[in-house]
Amino acid sequence: MPVDKELTENEKKKLFLKSYLRDKQAVIRIEEQLAELRASKISPSLISDGMPHGTSLSDLSDYAAKVDELERELIQKRYDRICSFQRVQTAIEAVEDEAEKDLLTYRYLRGMKWEEIAVKMGYTWRHTIRVHGQALENFKMS
Repeated sequence: MPVDKELTENEKKKLFLKSYLRDKQAVIRIEEQLAELRASKISPSLISDGMPHGTSLSDLSDYAAKVDELERELIQKRYDRICSFQRVQTAIEAVEDEAEKDLLTYRYLRGMKWEEIAVKMGYTWRHTIRVHGQALENFKMS
């Protein structure tokens, strides 16, 4: 999602922080695609309709090459997403105040709701929101 010039600094920070869960979910989706792709490598032309099927060696090698190419693309995409969510993790770990770091971790790395964070940290909901505002002010995007 492109960052618009009209966004406030805090909105840009929130978008950056929210990218962690999006990228993490994308990695899970890519890993599922890789598993399906690898499973299809085992028996690329298995058709169980009881009829004889001929397959040329050339067809299989073309298939294998295409599967390998797809696998490499997916692995690269997974690597890119992992690097992206590691940038968010590193930026949160660089926050000096431990309460702010905890809050950012709970909200943006674990996806917890404000009420859950307040209970976990022993804060009122209002104080949780206040600490979040301070954390955003002190947060530096990498």
